Amino acid sequence: MPPATVIIDSQNASWTLVGGSVYRNGVAAGDTYNVSLILWYGSAVYHEGTGGQFYGWNGTTWFACNDPRLGGTSADGAMIPPATYLIDKAGSIWTVVNGVVYRNRNAVGTMSNAALLLWYGGKFWAQSTGGQFYVCGDADQWLPCSDPRIATAAPAGSFHGINGHYDYLYSTSQIVSIMQALGCSTYRLSCTDYAPQLAMVLALAQAFQPAGLTLFVLIDVGIYDGNGNLFTSEAAAYTRGFNCAVTVASALQPHGVTMYECGNELTRANGIILDSTSAGTSVVDFNNTNWPLMRGAMRGMIDGVKSVQADAKCGVNFCVADIGASDALWDGKQPDGTSGHPTVRWDLTTWHNYEVYGDIFDIGTDGSGPGFDLPTYCKARYGVPFVISEWNTGPEKSEAYRANYISSRLLTYYQARKTKNIQSAMYYELDSGDSTYGLMINGTALALPYNAFASFIASHADS
Repeated sequence: MPPATVIIDSQNASWTLVGGSVYRNGVAAGDTYNVSLILWYGSAVYHEGTGGQFYGWNGTTWFACNDPRLGGTSADGAMIPPATYLIDKAGSIWTVVNGVVYRNRNAVGTMSNAALLLWYGGKFWAQSTGGQFYVCGDADQWLPCSDPRIATAAPAGSFHGINGHYDYLYSTSQIVSIMQALGCSTYRLSCTDYAPQLAMVLALAQAFQPAGLTLFVLIDVGIYDGNGNLFTSEAAAYTRGFNCAVTVASALQPHGVTMYECGNELTRANGIILDSTSAGTSVVDFNNTNWPLMRGAMRGMIDGVKSVQADAKCGVNFCVADIGASDALWDGKQPDGTSGHPTVRWDLTTWHNYEVYGDIFDIGTDGSGPGFDLPTYCKARYGVPFVISEWNTGPEKSEAYRANYISSRLLTYYQARKTKNIQSAMYYELDSGDSTYGLMINGTALALPYNAFASFIASHADS
């Protein structure tokens, strides 16, 4: 209406438009003005203002919405062209006019030469007239990337992994036997240059090499010195990371260790994350003052390993949905938005994905906003293999729940290894000393989770 002069709804109420206001059974329906259209659609009443905004009636009041005739969230992979508009999970309408990308009629960032706009994996991607792809990232910045639709297979041979600790009471030969019984290829554990610790990790490396097993070594340097104080500068953090990594890599390189993780959950350290409940999708979630310490430690560890072992693969670890941190480190930016700082470039993007964080293929954003496909984002953004270096459900779950979670979650990781560049998924952990996380306690298997894990590996070849 128009062209009709009255609309009768399913409750037999009559709706009319008088002087730009909406009336229901002759009584003003809320506070409306400048209404140009009343629409009956999908068993609901809507009106449109002269400014183009639509509102829906919920029985007592009006709520802002899109024109219901446009439909809901666009199908994954939808593009402009051929479409003339796309709708995201929040209901925002995206269009492209003369190369400029708009969201609800407002320009998004500084993109000015978009030839294609793609909705894929819960994110918007634009291809410029020159062929370069960009993803709409934090604060509406268009960040360079590859086409996210390109299927990428990670190197085979290290997919089935598990976490352990250097100070387990198991002998090295027992750990080798346990790994072989499980069918696991990759064992992750932490290490520093502390001599007794390094000696135990070295013994494992010596036992793993002839057994054809892979040791994924976490070099555990953070933003705090040996006295528990923050490093005094980026240079100090770099030096500590470099020296530790040189010592570790020098000891392990002769025994077949080729993969290292440089730092553990550093983006979630108390001195880095401002609010531990945030998802980490925005760089402002992180401490600007201490940021250089984290960056220095990461850079130092990578450079230290590479100085000994130039062809080693170095990973940097993130948690939850910390792309605000990973993007800023990759591009040499600070949480305050400044750029031109040292970049951190890694060979493996490693991530922790506990159940409480959400589905990594549809993980939420700050404010629990609509989810996005994190491995797809990282594949397109950084172009290196993706490693899930810790995953599990919560410690409070029953063994039956954990077993079911192992089977279902591991399947989603496995199915994505050939398309989303997932090289390894490392369960946390082998033995937690109780039934909270581990598959066994002091050598005795916890039947349900252990069997679920071993059975999955036996029936899903790492090829």
